Amino acid sequence: MAGGIASAVVAAPRLLLSFVGLLLLPLLVAGDDPYRLFTWTVTYGDIYPLGVKQQVRLLATFCSVALAGHFCRSVRDDHGEIKEIVEAVGEWSELQGILINNQFPGPQIEAVTNDNLIINVFNKLNEPFLLSWSGLQQRRNSFEDGVAGTTCPIPPGANFTYILQAKDQIGTYYYFPSLAFHKAAGGFGGIRVLSRPQIPVPFPPPAADYTVLIGDWYKANHTDLRYVLDNGKAPGFPDGLLINGRSWNGYTFTVQPGKTYRFRITNVGLATSLNIRFQGHTMKLVEVEGSHTMQTTYSSLDVHLGQSYSVFLTADQPGFDYAIVVSTRFTGKIISTTAVLHYANSAGKAPGPLPGGPTIQVDWSLNQARSIRWNLTASGPRPNPQGSYHYGLVPVTRTIRLANSAATINGKQRYAVNSVSYVNPDTPLKVADYYKIGSVFSVGTIADNPTYGGAYLQTSVMGANYRDYVEIVFENNEDEVQSWHIDGYAFWVVGMDGGKWSPASREGYNLRDGVSRYTVQVYPRAWTAIYMPLDNVGMWNVRSESWARQYLGQQFYLRVWTPSTSFRDEYPIPKNALLCGRAAGRRTRPL
Repeated sequence: MAGGIASAVVAAPRLLLSFVGLLLLPLLVAGDDPYRLFTWTVTYGDIYPLGVKQQVRLLATFCSVALAGHFCRSVRDDHGEIKEIVEAVGEWSELQGILINNQFPGPQIEAVTNDNLIINVFNKLNEPFLLSWSGLQQRRNSFEDGVAGTTCPIPPGANFTYILQAKDQIGTYYYFPSLAFHKAAGGFGGIRVLSRPQIPVPFPPPAADYTVLIGDWYKANHTDLRYVLDNGKAPGFPDGLLINGRSWNGYTFTVQPGKTYRFRITNVGLATSLNIRFQGHTMKLVEVEGSHTMQTTYSSLDVHLGQSYSVFLTADQPGFDYAIVVSTRFTGKIISTTAVLHYANSAGKAPGPLPGGPTIQVDWSLNQARSIRWNLTASGPRPNPQGSYHYGLVPVTRTIRLANSAATINGKQRYAVNSVSYVNPDTPLKVADYYKIGSVFSVGTIADNPTYGGAYLQTSVMGANYRDYVEIVFENNEDEVQSWHIDGYAFWVVGMDGGKWSPASREGYNLRDGVSRYTVQVYPRAWTAIYMPLDNVGMWNVRSESWARQYLGQQFYLRVWTPSTSFRDEYPIPKNALLCGRAAGRRTRPL
């Protein structure tokens, strides 16, 4: 991970003096939990993700594939390199990555359970910008979630201070830019939430703790990708894969012989599931998205879009440089990349070929997913064992079935959930809800069950009651793997299988030690079922982690509501909240 950590821990009274202008409720109720302060500046800058200077390249793919039929002409730059110009777009634009504090990927966030994270973000881009915090649950505070349905974007040249808390959480998470396909340009980074010192963990401290951000990458500018999507086309297949922002052998992890290391692996990509393996080594799984797991050993691991895993690796091999191999899964064309596992006493490159991995085998991946189990006796963020919550014994109050689909609407490619293809309104849903601006959205604009009818455009919001206990079944009738994420929550994965889901499928549910996580895959022509307690009031994004599908409508919002106005159930709008759309010019709230 590039760069350092710009954070500090201060006592609550001192922080309140420093931030007296904010006067936000979370500051007043968080007690003596420490604060970590971050100041981030978001800019464009040169990056070299696939070994070439991203700023001065244009990809011809959009002439030859995505915008087929448009006239393209080629010119040469001062160095004789050919650049493609799409006449429909106009002149070619320079390509740059999105940097945070001049880093790509962005700075690592280090925290401990219940820490308050104060992140002041300055937007130096030429367009609005938002960051979202995948896996951080924003307890009682969806205003800070940082997606288009909850938070007004930061205008160019302005700043906004996020006030977050890792309330009752441990584990591996990440942040990313949520608007305008910015994620294709960078702006993402890792988040580690460590256990409090007095809470036991089910393994000894590792010699070091490494973040491994893996993902696919397009050479094209995010604005060009966005143009292609807005014109109803698919962006095509990615150009390569990255490990911590670098391609083949571009990143090195150094280990000492005989010691054990923690690797926190997250798929931050846009389009593909990935498999990771370490040449000559095995991985012991210890944590998945905030849950301690049974410590199963794997030779390779599938990581689907948006997912995070922690593994332990022991440097128990002869002293060489070993390859860390990442490759695509379930794709007709397999692409891969490598990083270096460097022994401090290395005698050079390890002998032998790179380790092969699975390619299109669905059953292999399904069986591996089923083997991941919750560690019932280990403590989570609190000292009581994780298994003390018997999720399988809680009565389900509602079943929601969600079917994804591809569709053509008004001659353009779109994606839908239960036949509804989501469109963003001019005002964030949560902000409109707070100010009771009734014309922005309506609750109940997406059904609980698949309709199998023609897809249509709608700002889709599903209503739900606080403290309900829901069963959600994701149904995938398409030929590509899906990855689903729910903001504000972790849920138990109780079942997944091929074919059609029916009530009889419940007979095979794991009601004892299914893993709790926040992102789950659904295999082609298959289903996945989860249990989720609705214990977090707010407006929460339910979305595909395939970023083109999300951008083109495969998402909606779950409004978890209570008639109570108590701050114990939900915080009011932050005093420093940005207001936009039909809420512009209003007051946030009195002191």
